[in-house]
Amino acid sequence: MQTDTLLEKNMKVEKDDTEKSSIVSWVMYIAILVGIILFVKYVIGFTVISGSSMNPTLEDGDFILTSNMLYTIERDDIIVYRDDQGFHVIKRVIGLPNDTIAIENGVVFVNGEAMEEDYITGIAQDMKEVVVPNDAYFVIGDNRNPGESLDSRSNKVGPIAKEKIQGEAVFSILPFTTIK
Repeated sequence: MQTDTLLEKNMKVEKDDTEKSSIVSWVMYIAILVGIILFVKYVIGFTVISGSSMNPTLEDGDFILTSNMLYTIERDDIIVYRDDQGFHVIKRVIGLPNDTIAIENGVVFVNGEAMEEDYITGIAQDMKEVVVPNDAYFVIGDNRNPGESLDSRSNKVGPIAKEKIQGEAVFSILPFTTIK
């Protein structure tokens, strides 16, 4: 009789261990899943290019990876920002806070010095000198043909506030290339 009781106790302990193991497995699975979702949402991002404003660097339909957390904004970076309608927009940073930007004869001048831009197509229209406000960035599409890129040159867009910037383009996944 005592043997039956001992056997029942062992079976109960094994059943409890199995249930605990199952619960721990589910908790681990959910924690890993939440971690992956948070990682993709806040650390990296994916963007599909729509339009030709970043030609020839990025083309319509290109699929890019962005760094949404670990980046510092520098001149020539390609960034993703959220516009006033909530859309993700991708452009190149030309001017940093307090820089002066002007375009003369299709040449972009930053703080009085001409930029070397071997990544553009077309010739930009002239623009009078503007000063980039604190906590904002002046962005332009690589396609400088008139009407091809709605960017900081337009009064509708203007300089982009730092808090609107979502991340920096790291590389193109489709087609697989680095972004310069």
